[in-house]
Amino acid sequence: MYSDVTCIILAGGKSSRMGRNKALMKLGDKTVIERMIDIVDPVFEKKILITNTPEDFKFLGLSVYEDVYKYKGPLAGIHSGLLHSQTEKNFVISCDIPLMSAEMIKYIVEFPSESPVTICEAAGYLQPLAGVYSKKIFNDLDKHLKDFEKLSAEGKIKHKKNCGMHEFLDSIPPEIIHPEGLDFYSDDLFINMNNPEDYEQIKWRFSGLPQ
Repeated sequence: MYSDVTCIILAGGKSSRMGRNKALMKLGDKTVIERMIDIVDPVFEKKILITNTPEDFKFLGLSVYEDVYKYKGPLAGIHSGLLHSQTEKNFVISCDIPLMSAEMIKYIVEFPSESPVTICEAAGYLQPLAGVYSKKIFNDLDKHLKDFEKLSAEGKIKHKKNCGMHEFLDSIPPEIIHPEGLDFYSDDLFINMNNPEDYEQIKWRFSGLPQ
């Protein structure tokens, strides 16, 4: 168990494409957020939850914090997590990927890197919502979000998702892991739950996993 790495769990808020809070939907007899905690609990001593609906998660007994920059996507959740974390090294995990495994998490945490961010390129995409983030990036991230908020208010940014997540990552840049050759790797680990169709696929795949 890591005592020097904080697990920052992103539980979101609006879930507009799903129509309800994804983290509170059921996989088997537990909610997605409970399943996520089952995965990370044996790995991390310190865990915090980031959500814009904190009252929905009081039952978990975790430290819960809201975004400083409200409804600006997962980058704002990472910002809040780094703000409230008490450790230099942090592992960010989103409830959007509920089939993630402890083995994959440990591999990412322990991957040797000089970069302050370590993420995977897997299942055909960069996967920034399961990765290592150092507090070293906080000031740059705060400026990025402030600038984004200002430009949005001035009408200079329209229809841009996730507050420029990829632009921010490109400015670091991150260490990118290619995990496909690992014995425990599967594309299923990174299936993203964005809409009802994704949820049905994840439920089907979850039913085939050892419980």
